[in-house]
Amino acid sequence: MPGGRPTKPLALVQGHRTKAEKTVREKAERELLTGSPLKEWPEVKADPIAHKEFARIKKLLKSIKKDDDLFGANINMQCKLHGECKRYEELKESCNVELKELYEAYQTQEIEFLVYLDNKEKIHNRFLAYDKKIMDKRKMLLSITKDNIQTIQAAINSIPKKEQSKQKSPMEAFLERRQAKNSAT
Repeated sequence: MPGGRPTKPLALVQGHRTKAEKTVREKAERELLTGSPLKEWPEVKADPIAHKEFARIKKLLKSIKKDDDLFGANINMQCKLHGECKRYEELKESCNVELKELYEAYQTQEIEFLVYLDNKEKIHNRFLAYDKKIMDKRKMLLSITKDNIQTIQAAINSIPKKEQSKQKSPMEAFLERRQAKNSAT
């Protein structure tokens, strides 16, 4: 889109709009939705973290009247990935706890140095593997989020911002051409 601000749904537009502009925008926005409410997938509902995210996003979409199931697959996948990220973050944090406990065991001479190093390396490898998983999930999440916003944005961009001028009927066009021709002679 060249230069300007992205188009917003009519519900978010502030400032003066004529009744005709509002009518055109409302009609066009309604035509972009199926009328079927956003539905939560069973696996999203079963995951407390994903379910909470779904409820949050649905509420936000409902406030701008975009809680349509047309966007359901993207929203559900986004919530599912959000839950998976949180679980990997918890696993990563548990590695930090294990490292602390391992260090304390080494300090109190409960384990030998070589055992300490071996276990420390294993925990670090798990930590890095979890971190990579988190980054992969976040990358997918960001991609879905961008795609979802662009999908909604593309739909909104297709809505004319101003009332379109009425097109002339073929008869009106003919009469204008005829009148112009007669005026020229």
